[in-house]
Amino acid sequence: MSVVDHNAIDALPRISEAEVGDYIALLKPRVMSLVIFTALVGLVIAPGHMHPVLAFTAILCIAVGAGASGAMNMAYEGDIDALMSRTANRPIPRGRITQGEAMAFGLILAFFSVLTLGILVNLLAGALLAFTIFFYVVVYTMWLKRWTAQNIVIGGAAGALPPVVAWAAATGSLSIEPLLLFLIIFFWTPPHFWALALFRSDDYARAGVPMLPVVAGPDATRLQILLYTIVLVVIAVAPWPLGYFDAVYGVTSLVLGAGMMWLAIAVYRHREGREALRATRRLFAFSILYLFALFATLLLEVVVRAVVPLFG
Repeated sequence: MSVVDHNAIDALPRISEAEVGDYIALLKPRVMSLVIFTALVGLVIAPGHMHPVLAFTAILCIAVGAGASGAMNMAYEGDIDALMSRTANRPIPRGRITQGEAMAFGLILAFFSVLTLGILVNLLAGALLAFTIFFYVVVYTMWLKRWTAQNIVIGGAAGALPPVVAWAAATGSLSIEPLLLFLIIFFWTPPHFWALALFRSDDYARAGVPMLPVVAGPDATRLQILLYTIVLVVIAVAPWPLGYFDAVYGVTSLVLGAGMMWLAIAVYRHREGREALRATRRLFAFSILYLFALFATLLLEVVVRAVVPLFG
């Protein structure tokens, strides 16, 4: 009759239950899609011509770098994610992937994305991508997220950098245009995420994350949303009169900005009950459309300018 050594069994290496879908989830595909799109716009509006293979390589590296940031963010925030209903089904809280596996996965992707972009495209783009990953993982995730209610404001810089990285990949330099794109995304981030935080404040409070509604209260958050939206609308329109972007972009920006302002005012005015919840959800949803449409207009302008001469 044999004796089973349970200690020996417990000491055996753990066999991962993760599937491909779990690793894809670590990359935060929704965030990655926004990164890809904004980076593509930065690449396309850049002057000069970039070889299609190098352009594809640049966008791929930026996308993988964003995914690496997402994986390392989830690895570090596994304890927080387990306490929030919005994130409880992520691979780490569900026990599909360990925090160590996720961190290793993210580090490997980060290393190869930065190395590939730096060697195959140019060093400036590679350095900017490395800084973006560092800022999101170390400055935002490991430091700001659990320390200050301004985490979204300062940490938003990481999410605003992809078009700058893409412009650097295309030109090997920086200019006003990508910095304008950076500012638009930077000032878009607080009203977008604070709208989410308003109707998810219980989640953040339970996890101990000092989001603005938890620390300063919902009314103060509504005021900040309104103020940041005003600044966003002004900055988004400014490239048109300054001569950097065309009239089509300017008119689109004015129309979309009016929509953002209307919804931000509604969030500020409606503070209780279903109307308040509906207002914050509408602003959150429209803010996604706002950024997408704004950048899509720039992309469309480039396409039209390229196609029109062919029929001239």
